[in-house]
Amino acid sequence: MPKSTQSDNATLQLAKALIARRSLTPEDAGCQDILIERLKKLGFKIERMRFGNVDNFWARRGATNPVVLFAGHTDVVPSGPPESWFSPPFEPTIRDGMLYGRGAADMKTSIAAFITAIEAFISQHPKHVGSIALLITSDEEGVAIDGTVRVVDALRARGETIDYCIVGEPTSNKLVGDMIKNGRRGSLSGTLIVKGIQGHIAYPHLVKNPIHMAAPAIAELAATTWDNGNEYFPPTSWQISNMNSGTGATNVVPGTAEILFNFRFSTASTEQGLKDKVHAILDKHNVSYDLKWELSGKPYLTAKGSLVAAISKAIEQCYGVTPELSTSGGTSDGRFIADICPQVIEFGPLNATIHKLNECVGVADIEPLKLTYQRTLELLLLK
Repeated sequence: MPKSTQSDNATLQLAKALIARRSLTPEDAGCQDILIERLKKLGFKIERMRFGNVDNFWARRGATNPVVLFAGHTDVVPSGPPESWFSPPFEPTIRDGMLYGRGAADMKTSIAAFITAIEAFISQHPKHVGSIALLITSDEEGVAIDGTVRVVDALRARGETIDYCIVGEPTSNKLVGDMIKNGRRGSLSGTLIVKGIQGHIAYPHLVKNPIHMAAPAIAELAATTWDNGNEYFPPTSWQISNMNSGTGATNVVPGTAEILFNFRFSTASTEQGLKDKVHAILDKHNVSYDLKWELSGKPYLTAKGSLVAAISKAIEQCYGVTPELSTSGGTSDGRFIADICPQVIEFGPLNATIHKLNECVGVADIEPLKLTYQRTLELLLLK
């Protein structure tokens, strides 16, 4: 077990300082200044990377491999009605053993634990091998186009390499430590416009109903087995999210139908393979259409290896829980980092209250989180 060189509430105090900043995406509201000030004292080289209206920074201590990266975001989602909270959402408050505030779970407590874990590790091992890095963005909860993805592009362009990455997303399910994410499904969306011929509903021979035209294809798309998944991923899922057509009149056949759909796909499928199959089904049913695609995230996977082993052992030692590997849930910034890092995992607090009113973390879970990150550093850099 790592030894703590600071009082047990150091991580709690930093988490509260971050939660108190009203950093609604893409605003950082000064959170990164707090982090940078502490990292500079540890000898980190800091690079602020502002793209558009988004604040990001890359920090690194050391010039050799392996490189262990901690990645996270300071931006949060809107709080919802403040009067519906137990206490003001940007006034961190402890109540019945829980720390309340927007961003407490997603993911300011994790970021605080990153910092205090690194401080404790360097205090005990100032001449450690390898390097420690941080990639912090304020554009994860929003459109995510000027955040981590832009920093990764810049790092790739200059040949920067990363060996291990820990993203502080709230991954735990029922107990802190019971789940880590070792991958995520990709997200591929389509906007399908089915083209018919509008006309009077009483003259069916003069119209082409786009809804009728699309129906057989939709039935086949919904029934298709896209893949069977694999050891780490469930089968790929295709779902319609919106379907719109009609003029509002009851006696008019519409001229077009718009269908919005999405694939959550695993590494058992490819982006191009899914696209090709959709087009083949639509063409098979003689659908006249336009189809626009948008890939918002590729799937990534970290198989069992040195990073999974290290953080699993750290969780067992610090929380007394054996974590389950999972690829469930939505996308995260891990999808971007995986392009330049072969081993990416996500681990953080309970996710039960994220994006909800009265978001919170257990105070008793905070110090073990810091110790888990610290112990992982020891296992990776003190071989």
